[in-house]
Amino acid sequence: MSTIREVAIKFFDACESGKGWDGCQHFCHGNATFSSQSDALQGINTLECYTNWLQGLYTPAPDASYEILAFAVDAERNTALGFGVFRATHTAEGGPVPPTNKSVSAEYVYVMQFEGDKISHLTKVWNDGFSLRQLDWM
Repeated sequence: MSTIREVAIKFFDACESGKGWDGCQHFCHGNATFSSQSDALQGINTLECYTNWLQGLYTPAPDASYEILAFAVDAERNTALGFGVFRATHTAEGGPVPPTNKSVSAEYVYVMQFEGDKISHLTKVWNDGFSLRQLDWM
């Protein structure tokens, strides 16, 4: 049996590599929920929708990448936290505006809550306005 740390790290990698729900679903409950206090993600309330949204960022920013800066597990609360930075440059069609050739370096935290050995809820802590201004998308 995998530990929540192992599952969380594998999920983090699949999600941030743009694998979408197809690459992430085996780490999650089918009805896993999502939340984020960010305008860019308003209306996205399932983990399936979020992972597919993130996958879509790889179209206008095919060089997208991420780096894990820290990872922690709170076993008592069945929660894992991943702190990372997402980097990308808008060089291709598919974004909200034509390619800007601007880059983003976005720091964020995933708070992954588990039921058993699968993610049941993910909260993303992210300053979307700062990121979107870096890309010249607002």
